[in-house]
Amino acid sequence: MLYSSENLRNAVESLPNLPGVYQFLDELGAVIYVGKAKDLKKRVSSYFFEGRHTSRKVQVLVSKIANIKFVVVSSEAEAFLLENVYIKQHQPRYNVNLKDDKTYPSICIKNELFPRVFHTRNIVKDGSKYFGPYPSVPTVHLLLDLIRDLYPLRTCSLKLTLADIAAGKFTTCLEFQMGNCKAPCTGGQTLEEYNENITMITSILKGDLSVVKGIVKKDMQKASAELRFEDANELKEKLFLLSDFQSKSTVISAVGNVDAFCLIKEGTLAYSNFIRLSEGTVVYTHTIEFASPLDDTPAELLSFAIAEMKEIVGGLNKELIVPFLPDVEFEGVTFAVPQRGDKLKLLNLSEHNCRAYIAHRMEQVEKLNPDIAVEQRLIGVKQDLHLAELPYHIECFDNSNTQGTNPVASCVVFKNGKPSKKDYRHFLIKTVTSPNDFASMEEIVYRRYRRLLDEGEDLPQLIVVDGGKGQLSAAVSSLEKLDLVGKIGIVGLAKRLEEIFLPNDPTPLFLDKNSFSLRLLMYLRDEAHRFGITFHRKRRSSKMLLHELNHVSGVGEASVDKLLAKYKTIARIKDAGYEDVAQLIGARSAGALLEAGFFESDA
Repeated sequence: MLYSSENLRNAVESLPNLPGVYQFLDELGAVIYVGKAKDLKKRVSSYFFEGRHTSRKVQVLVSKIANIKFVVVSSEAEAFLLENVYIKQHQPRYNVNLKDDKTYPSICIKNELFPRVFHTRNIVKDGSKYFGPYPSVPTVHLLLDLIRDLYPLRTCSLKLTLADIAAGKFTTCLEFQMGNCKAPCTGGQTLEEYNENITMITSILKGDLSVVKGIVKKDMQKASAELRFEDANELKEKLFLLSDFQSKSTVISAVGNVDAFCLIKEGTLAYSNFIRLSEGTVVYTHTIEFASPLDDTPAELLSFAIAEMKEIVGGLNKELIVPFLPDVEFEGVTFAVPQRGDKLKLLNLSEHNCRAYIAHRMEQVEKLNPDIAVEQRLIGVKQDLHLAELPYHIECFDNSNTQGTNPVASCVVFKNGKPSKKDYRHFLIKTVTSPNDFASMEEIVYRRYRRLLDEGEDLPQLIVVDGGKGQLSAAVSSLEKLDLVGKIGIVGLAKRLEEIFLPNDPTPLFLDKNSFSLRLLMYLRDEAHRFGITFHRKRRSSKMLLHELNHVSGVGEASVDKLLAKYKTIARIKDAGYEDVAQLIGARSAGALLEAGFFESDA
């Protein structure tokens, strides 16, 4: 693959495999091309394959690329819309020039008595509601047809008033005769009933289709029960259309002119993504990264990010959407902390882009200097779990048993945030005879670190036990016996709510589900469980085989040992057949297995 610099190679290779819009920048920082992609990494990488592009124009474009910026979105359709916005904004040299400034169609719910619902390309600030824009006119027509099939609405431009309707100033039209309208102009439909339909239509356009789909599904089942199969099939098609339209754009929103900020802290670094909407359209997005070596509060960090972006963009919109309130007031600005709706979707999109940026940056850092990347992530773990040292060496314990039988345990070891499989260990529980996870945990933790101390091996900086307060207390008890309390960090991870328990703290710790710290702990826990359950199954299978072989008269201990060593399971013994088994343990012992029904033989 052809890259003009190592930095550009790293930028491309660390792109996410997600839908989005990419921008190619030249050495001066000017945007020279904007493109959309279903998979950013695959699409952008394709530009740099030698011989892939025969077009001279594309070859020249690639030779001028000095940097790449990207925005992650939720779907390819959203990328299509956002690409259009960026091309108009930047007028890149190598893109098709959109001279007509074409806008995509939206759907309007008109601000009037008995509102009309229609498609338009013009946004008029008269209190009407607008939804979209949509990728194509056919998409809009299909959606409007669905709405009118579900809820007949008026399409005329009559200026209706309740007084004129009551006075009988209007007459029904052809649309009423065809069943497309219930004639609210003559009192055929009340304002309350009409507005209920508008509420349902608004839900459809917002993508909240659960209630509407429930009604359609109920009507479909009723039609089917009444043997009205043609009606039932039409309703089934409507149900399919409703599901199809649930992919409503979150990039282009009906929110208006707002700015959105998110904040994520990873170790000593903090990141804030900024999204600006103008007339409900994303026109600018940017992520800033800054150091936070002190214990700055999230509110302080958010205030810094807002002030920094204000300088970068030269001012802020009147409304800022934020995950929580900053600790500083900004003149002429109001803050909204959304709990639901389009504003929350916009905030989630900001966080999504921020996390994509962090992953992109970390991959770049890992390629250039892996040690720095590991150190940065482990600093975050140290801070999140309140550890005394960086956890370069972590060990995790898990118990496995089946109704108290064949109890075993596992210990997995991670070094520098990655599995060190050569250091994994299995344990047979020796001192606990009944099913007791707490006692088993106490035993294996004690045995593990008693041995490391006796052999002079390095101790971990962090121990993770699979379980809650009980398992954690049992493990701490063993550390007390070994005088290791305070010398090794230890936490318990409860699976139900991913709660993290610390010694002598009754209140569990909850970390961001997307944080590296929690993902690392979950990886440790899952790996310990996988390693333990695999050993447990092998041991249980061997015990079952040993039990069955010991009950076969004529098969001695030496023959049993040979069979266990070679075949390990009854199924493999049966597959081997009489002749192969006879060669291993002799014809007499094999004959005893044949009589016991282990296999059939032609002998």
